[in-house]
Amino acid sequence: MLPPALDKVATMLSRLPGVGKRTAMRWAFYIMNEPPAFAQGLSQALSDLLEHVHFCSACHHLAETETCSICSDPSRDTTQLCIVESVPDLLALERTGSFRGRYHVLHGALAPLKGVGPAQLKLANLEQRIVDDGVTEVIVATSADVEGEATGLYLAKRLSPLGIRLSRIATGIPMGGELEYLDDHTLTRAFAGRTPFQ
Repeated sequence: MLPPALDKVATMLSRLPGVGKRTAMRWAFYIMNEPPAFAQGLSQALSDLLEHVHFCSACHHLAETETCSICSDPSRDTTQLCIVESVPDLLALERTGSFRGRYHVLHGALAPLKGVGPAQLKLANLEQRIVDDGVTEVIVATSADVEGEATGLYLAKRLSPLGIRLSRIATGIPMGGELEYLDDHTLTRAFAGRTPFQ
């Protein structure tokens, strides 16, 4: 019913996370109804993305040069390294402005049932970075789900022989959260991770 080229665009768009077939088709029609410069600009932007953006050789964040802007920043604290699962996690932490160290992006979490083991994560250069950069504290900032917890435990076991301080980001009650609406696991973690008033 539709020209094959339009159907192909919709099919490709439907492969994006959270995009169903109807949304993909709506986006394809939108692109068709825009001036040709829009589709050409989109095509060029995707081409530039593939040509210029790659993973930082040190931390595996996104970069257009050998190392990303964070690893190249001399004002960052090289003694602290925060391990995150993904680039969006790194960006979320950066938005807070509360961490001024460097990062290591795993690009995933351990999930044996999905076939994701240590070999599938960006771990090859982790220990060497810790030694070369004089890291004294590694902060594990993986998700508070089963896979994130398993990844955190694996990292703690793997890195403990290095004799560095290993810490995990706190979990528990969110700001503005009311106790009566929280699940038992969240409350238990909040009690276990309690800190003194400062």
